[in-house]
Amino acid sequence: MIEVKVSKKIKTYKGISNLTVEHSFPQFSITKVFGPSGAGKTTFLKIIAGLLKPETGVLTVNGQTWLNTAEKINWSPQERRVGFVFQDYALFPNMTVLQHLKYATADPALIQRLLHLGQMDSFADHRPAHLSGGQQQRLAILRALALKPKLLLLDEAFSALDDELRETLIADLKSILKEFGTTTIIVSHHAKETENFVERSLKIELE
Repeated sequence: MIEVKVSKKIKTYKGISNLTVEHSFPQFSITKVFGPSGAGKTTFLKIIAGLLKPETGVLTVNGQTWLNTAEKINWSPQERRVGFVFQDYALFPNMTVLQHLKYATADPALIQRLLHLGQMDSFADHRPAHLSGGQQQRLAILRALALKPKLLLLDEAFSALDDELRETLIADLKSILKEFGTTTIIVSHHAKETENFVERSLKIELE
């Protein structure tokens, strides 16, 4: 179980607003986070990952306290070991597809399995500049999975994929997430992108 209660001030076109989220995510669940543009959905993911600190908040993951501002507890992103797929992919320009996966895991069998899952076998020696947007997005997902994370955060992670490839990838993703025992939170603006993937939803709005 992941339990979150956080509050953070964020800048919007209306000025300073307050992002407040209190929610529980069951273990192994897949939850879609949605809401108006600029409502703080990406900020919320970054707080969970430890990349941003809220003014006040508590975050517990499977009984471990990752964040408690009152008690000055704040695990680093490295300690949290969250799989995170950013909107801009955050790939390393000088590393090949294979090197990206080797950076995340030393398990050669897992690397081959992920390459096959993402239909990236024939692109293993390609760098990001020589990949399409959809291929870069798939690589970002595969790199996050290579950590075998207990928590996976996806920010618009299917937006560059065509319908057929997305459906195939989602089916394989659900299987591997279940195997890894991963809890997943995905931000998406479009219902069709997460169809047949998510089980729950959380709407975020600014105060």
